[in-house]
Amino acid sequence: MLQAGIVGLPNVGKSTLFNALVENAKAEAANFPFCTIEPNVGSVAVPDERMAVLQKIVKTTVVIPTRIEFVDIAGLVKGASQGEGLGNKFLAHIREVDAIIHVVRCFEDPDIIHVEGNINPPRDIEVINLELILSDLGQVERRVAKVVKPAKTDKTYQMELVALERLTTALNEGKPARLVPLNDEERLAIAPLGLLSGKPVIYAANVSEGDLATGNAAVEQVRQVAQGEGAGVVIVSAQVESELVQLPAADRADYLASLGITEGGLTSLVRATYAILKLRTYFTAGEKEVRAWTITEGMRAPQAAGVIHSDFERGFIRAETVAYQDLVDHGSQAAAREKGLVRSEGKEYLVQDGDVLHFRFNV
Repeated sequence: MLQAGIVGLPNVGKSTLFNALVENAKAEAANFPFCTIEPNVGSVAVPDERMAVLQKIVKTTVVIPTRIEFVDIAGLVKGASQGEGLGNKFLAHIREVDAIIHVVRCFEDPDIIHVEGNINPPRDIEVINLELILSDLGQVERRVAKVVKPAKTDKTYQMELVALERLTTALNEGKPARLVPLNDEERLAIAPLGLLSGKPVIYAANVSEGDLATGNAAVEQVRQVAQGEGAGVVIVSAQVESELVQLPAADRADYLASLGITEGGLTSLVRATYAILKLRTYFTAGEKEVRAWTITEGMRAPQAAGVIHSDFERGFIRAETVAYQDLVDHGSQAAAREKGLVRSEGKEYLVQDGDVLHFRFNV
């Protein structure tokens, strides 16, 4: 399952946001550093309005969305890479996730302690990023020590060493590993290191209710940092999300509209996570069920079939596919087929976001 780790300084709203995103979660959220020790983990359905439309078309009662797991990781502080504030333990939790949601405090509240004394997003971001970079530097240096000797005679190790040296230079300059240009072979070689600063990042600018629709000066500072890193930015309000989950589902859209926005934080964060990880969704739809499946951009039909079951990929024959919008426009699979919009695709077909697929296979 896709995992996104929620990180940030203490008291920036991480656990409050986590509890709101994962509605039945019980992560402790308190006004003091390190109220979270062990990571809190919660799985949520990925919001996708297309599924309800497909449900009506195929007339099924069963809808199975894809899911994402959020991991609420304890607050990091200066010196975390050296063990400050149980930092080494907290950093280890981050190595397991696919993407990082970095919560940045962009709201003023004299009743909530800021560990650095005041609101300053660029500084707060740098504190976290530097700790990830320093932790990675230690990892890379230890690996270099192991690779130097075999690299003298083995070309595979030579290639890895070149990549490690490039990483060492960048990390020493304070640059995250994700900004270091590496080819596919080099990325594969260093993958076991699980570099923290190599993971895709989405900055969640946590604002007060009044700034949710428009943002504020602090959010603009977050955007400037993100632009330089190629990171994503989402404006969220942990306060609003907490209030939202207390409402009946039918009333939530009206509440969001009253604040001048059209979607909640969960939808925004999932959308940003899918974008930064280059993920796509395809559907299977019939009388039995409508189901969403997550794939990586550029997957061909057999690989996409393998997401359902390895037998589907191994015995792949063809994929019958229709674009979501074509199916909606014509109201049924049969009508879309009559118009020639249901296609038979082979092994080289690149699956598109929103494709409704039926696989033919034989094992």
